[in-house]
Amino acid sequence: MSAEMILTRARLVTESAVFLGSVLVRDGLIADVCRGRTEAAAAIDCEGDYVVPGLVELHTDNLEKHVTPRPKVRWNAAGAVMAHDAQMAAAGITTVFDAISCGDVIDGSERLANLHAMVEGVGKTQQSGYLRCEHRLHLRCEVSSANIVALFHAFADHPLVGIVSLMDHTPGQRQFVHEDKYTEYYMGKYHFTAAEMVEFTRRQKENSARYSARHRNEIAAACRARGLTLASHDDATAAHVDEALILGVHFSEFPTTAAAARAAHGAGIRVLMGAPNVVRGGSHSGNVAAGDLAKAGILDVLSSDYVPFSLMHAAFLLGRDGGGLDLPAAIAAVSAVPAAVAGLSDRGAIAIGRRADLVRVHDTGEVPVIRTVWRGGERIA
Repeated sequence: MSAEMILTRARLVTESAVFLGSVLVRDGLIADVCRGRTEAAAAIDCEGDYVVPGLVELHTDNLEKHVTPRPKVRWNAAGAVMAHDAQMAAAGITTVFDAISCGDVIDGSERLANLHAMVEGVGKTQQSGYLRCEHRLHLRCEVSSANIVALFHAFADHPLVGIVSLMDHTPGQRQFVHEDKYTEYYMGKYHFTAAEMVEFTRRQKENSARYSARHRNEIAAACRARGLTLASHDDATAAHVDEALILGVHFSEFPTTAAAARAAHGAGIRVLMGAPNVVRGGSHSGNVAAGDLAKAGILDVLSSDYVPFSLMHAAFLLGRDGGGLDLPAAIAAVSAVPAAVAGLSDRGAIAIGRRADLVRVHDTGEVPVIRTVWRGGERIA
């Protein structure tokens, strides 16, 4: 027997329109989409709430918070993954690429200490069927790290790896064009003294000059050979975008300037910005505001980055009058477009034949309230 579910009196958000309608789900797939309501006795009355596709998250650091809930506290990896997974599902995210740091600017950091445990935790819990969302892996490669190429190759062939990003958090460029912001961030995070900060900055610049270009090229070549989706990170200049094109980059994560975002978008590289940037009304690092890119028509994808709920919240903010996008485009930026970027053609839209990843959302006019989440037609939140 086939398993069926009907949602009716729902404000459906498709890739091109918003209308009051009904969705028929059969065996985990969307079997029909129509305007108007149905009188079927088993139909779920959505009472005029929005129904949007399940969100697709390409880059979240949220798992790290659960693996290391306090400094020097290392949590059980499987438990951390399940806690993180529940938070993502409650945020309306049905597909998530967990960003795992390969390499770091701090030798012996908790990120590196937890690296293998995090990968193993995601793999085991996903395989065991314990998770609500579908989890995949995004390897964040800090190209200025001396051992990053070896760390990358240790995980590059893991079956869950789908995205690799090339990162360089060296002061004076990319994310930290403004060195005062770099000093403020790292002194606050690691409690460096002024003298320690000067030495740390000197060492990072030296490592970048020694390793970054070579490692960036080696890892990009390995990704192209494996067919992995490749991201640049914190592009700030047209030259960074030119380099990304040569490397075969598919999307530009968190460009720091409007000029870089415009160059990437014009070159066919998708532009991804942080949803927290939208919710806050600007960048915490003093870089370009995501809302300004939306209004300029050069924002393609949003990522929740470090606040899972921000993904849905930002989409509704951008979809309101003056937000820069209409609601279908704003929702596509957190569903259809990231799915396409990651090569996942079976999800991301309310359309016949797509996987029934769906979210019922009530918009209060201030923040969206996520009422129900389904993945493959099964309720997960």
